[in-house]
Amino acid sequence: MIKCALIYDFDGTLAEGDCAQHGLMPALDITDIQSFWNEVKKRAQQDDGDEILSYLGLLAEKANQLGSDELSEDNLIKHGASIPLFPGVNTWFERINKYAEANEIELHHYIISSGLDAMIRGTVIGNQFRQIYACKYHYSSEGKQAMWPAQAINYTTKTQFLFRINKGIKNSWDNAAVNQFIELEEREIPFESMIYFGDGDTDIPSMKMVRYQGGFSLAVFDEKKWENSSTQQKVEKLIAEERANYVVPANYQKGSQLEVTVRGLLQLFKRKQKG
Repeated sequence: MIKCALIYDFDGTLAEGDCAQHGLMPALDITDIQSFWNEVKKRAQQDDGDEILSYLGLLAEKANQLGSDELSEDNLIKHGASIPLFPGVNTWFERINKYAEANEIELHHYIISSGLDAMIRGTVIGNQFRQIYACKYHYSSEGKQAMWPAQAINYTTKTQFLFRINKGIKNSWDNAAVNQFIELEEREIPFESMIYFGDGDTDIPSMKMVRYQGGFSLAVFDEKKWENSSTQQKVEKLIAEERANYVVPANYQKGSQLEVTVRGLLQLFKRKQKG
């Protein structure tokens, strides 16, 4: 039986917008979202540092200023339930899994995201993934105060997790294992049997790597924003620079362009294995 992986970014790919804007930021009295992101960029430039670390640090700073435990794992899971998902996402996994099973394909789902791990787990689809690689905090002994980022995933570090999936490494900490040489035919999930779902610039290195290694990348866009010139320019750029194999609306409903495309790719993987 062929083994395949569907690998998703989260924000803007499965869910609308940035996950922290739903529930968490309002709870931390962050009402001017654009000003918050401007401050993140300013901090990163001042420190000559990483934007994701600056983002996680600023969230923790806001929580500590308020004496708030909103960044605790329990509260992040609670806020995750408020994240709006794109059409059809809540039934997507059951449908595509049934299709794969009927075609003798062992299908696994993964998340690689700069979003917050606990919030993603708190969504209605949080239990659908074999592994979620996303940002996390290290907590105080009572588990309520976020002390520092335990894991921060940015656009380039996403690529290392593709190799963890490829080699069957089910954690984020074992660097020896991810760097260990394994013959291509002995790896758990070949790159040639991967589909990466992303929505923009932060996914470009992963899209490029999966394509370069023989898999496929699927760029999705929010149908509600299609009339925006920025959305059209982003899609145009992904095609012109050969980042994505396919560009489809972020509509996961039955019979959608996205579903038909993925089903076709799964059939292609199956045909290639037989060949």
